[in-house]
Amino acid sequence: MKSFFKYFFASFLAAIIAFVIGILILIGIVGSMLNQEKVVVVNPNSVLQITLDNAVMDRAPNNPLENFDPVGMSSETGTSLKKILDNIKKASADDNIKGIFLYLDNVNAGMATVSEIRSQLQAFKDSNKFVIAYGNYYSQKAYYLATVADKVYVNPEGGAGMTGLASQVMFFKKTLAKVGIEPQVIRHGKYKSAVEPFLDNKMSEANREQISAYLGSLWNVMLEKVAESRGLTVEDLQTMADEMSIVNVDDAVEANLVDGARYFDQVIDEMKAKVEIADDKDLELVKFKDYFHTPSLNADKLVSSMDKIAVVYAQGEIGSGKGNTTEMGTENVANAIRKARKDDKIKAIVLRVNSPGGSALTSEVILREVELTKGVKPIVASMGDVAASGGYYISCLADTIVASPNTITGSIGVFGLLFQAQELIQQKIGINVEVVKTAKHADMGSMFRPLSIKERDVIKGSIEEIYTTFITHVAKGRGMTIEAVDEVGQGRVWSGADAIGIGLVDVLGGLNDAIAIAAKMAGSEDYVVKEYPKQKDPFQQIMENFGASASLEGILVNNHQLSPYFKHLRSLSNMKDIQMRLPYDIIIE
Repeated sequence: MKSFFKYFFASFLAAIIAFVIGILILIGIVGSMLNQEKVVVVNPNSVLQITLDNAVMDRAPNNPLENFDPVGMSSETGTSLKKILDNIKKASADDNIKGIFLYLDNVNAGMATVSEIRSQLQAFKDSNKFVIAYGNYYSQKAYYLATVADKVYVNPEGGAGMTGLASQVMFFKKTLAKVGIEPQVIRHGKYKSAVEPFLDNKMSEANREQISAYLGSLWNVMLEKVAESRGLTVEDLQTMADEMSIVNVDDAVEANLVDGARYFDQVIDEMKAKVEIADDKDLELVKFKDYFHTPSLNADKLVSSMDKIAVVYAQGEIGSGKGNTTEMGTENVANAIRKARKDDKIKAIVLRVNSPGGSALTSEVILREVELTKGVKPIVASMGDVAASGGYYISCLADTIVASPNTITGSIGVFGLLFQAQELIQQKIGINVEVVKTAKHADMGSMFRPLSIKERDVIKGSIEEIYTTFITHVAKGRGMTIEAVDEVGQGRVWSGADAIGIGLVDVLGGLNDAIAIAAKMAGSEDYVVKEYPKQKDPFQQIMENFGASASLEGILVNNHQLSPYFKHLRSLSNMKDIQMRLPYDIIIE
């Protein structure tokens, strides 16, 4: 009887705790939804405060629990890039906003994304309004963004500087050999090094060559922009990085990397003086996310009568399922392009690609919709941080391709990757696996045995065929010969700045540039943007996904340090067919 009551009360207590947690989550959901509907009024002589601590995505999910962390009981849904760009543009025309305060320590965004935000801030400055940046300790990416400001300040005990870019690649050949797992790789492309970490213990010369090339290109873009903003030379900045001469804030001030060492309150006082607010009055600081809820620039127009430009977001890896907010599948992006094509109110389409690639089959399904669209209305590809391999594949037939100088693109190559663990299972663990089959190769690709020579030849033939299809599509879309595409292909990765010189990209610019190009091609002067795929109602998404984040997987995905590696391993385990994928996940800081 004692045991009965012990387990009963334990279960009862667990139920109460679960109920309380559920109520707290529901309150957060309701609060989030109410917050989305609020209207914010901006007072005269206000300053817009921008921080970019949360992840900046091409399109953020509207589900408050999308990235729910059950340990910290918090959720980071991220912020959409277009929302950031549109609201900076809106602020430039808002008479009540006198300037922008960039409060930066770290910037949780890719290099191309940061460049797009930087360009929009430059346009804001052109409206004769000020931008002041402040950070306690600038990361390199945050400093790159901050240098667009009229004044760059740093905490007296903080730091700022340019230290250079680095890319680190881990190799697993010895580890796999020790545990008895053999990677079986079939690939096409001299530079298709997605599988190199499983085949060798060091970097190949071809891979080192391409990494050096695109890192150098990205670094040069940063150096040129910072040098121009700070009145320095590229050589000055390179010397500072090579000699590590910027040790403290005084060094940064002396080298003109920053305009001064200030405390937060001193920067606030300077902005009060700029907007002519008395010392005894508080500065009207408008938080960026609150500013999202102010009326848009088209608020006084009859939007229903205006032309529409569709932006179809193709973000995340290209998988083999239906797809979701963070992954492309055979349905979500392809259906979105089809719907936009068939909607007569949509005059042009921008395909916004931010993907390292993935499934070759799904890539072909999406590309087919792009091809069908070309004969009906203009379609422009806009490349974000990464549009490589399968990400480039789905872009190559667009009428125009727009990329940031910092975009990672190219990687025109194909590979297949299978793991066989016969040694691990039979010799190290002692498990015997018996197979019964109706055809000789029915178990091809099984983890319990290696591929035969004939099976490898069959897969190799499929990969060669897909690669030929890949370069043929690119040649058709880019107006190049197949031989010319093969020359710049072979799996090699390029920066956007270099890709324009070899014909893979048409224009250097961001998402808004691509939208403007699409509108011009369609002959639309007054238009609004309609986003696809249509996102589900937040409450519907929550009900579908409730509880999914409260797992070990959810905890790992939401851990900022572990997340990139966990997601990469998960994507490897989910590979079900031949892949068009970037060599590895590129994380640059």
